[in-house]
Amino acid sequence: MISSILLAVPTSVPTTPVWNPTVGIIISVSSLIIVLLSTRIEKPLVGPKFPVLPISIPTFVAAMAFGHIIGVGIVLGLANLGRL
Repeated sequence: MISSILLAVPTSVPTTPVWNPTVGIIISVSSLIIVLLSTRIEKPLVGPKFPVLPISIPTFVAAMAFGHIIGVGIVLGLANLGRL
């Protein structure tokens, strides 16, 4: 029996770019920008302090994770437009 959820899956999957230095630079820059923006949150120093940056370790980890999500979105968007 075929599940109705499987029928909703598209038959064609868009192509995704292979990793290259441009992809790495895009994800790194987006992560850096999000880390810099995370210093503007209301309480960035809750939890163990990060020794170098003016943010806590949980804030740093969350900012890097969100930066990677934003970076992957940018890479997939540029690949879909044919710019990457």
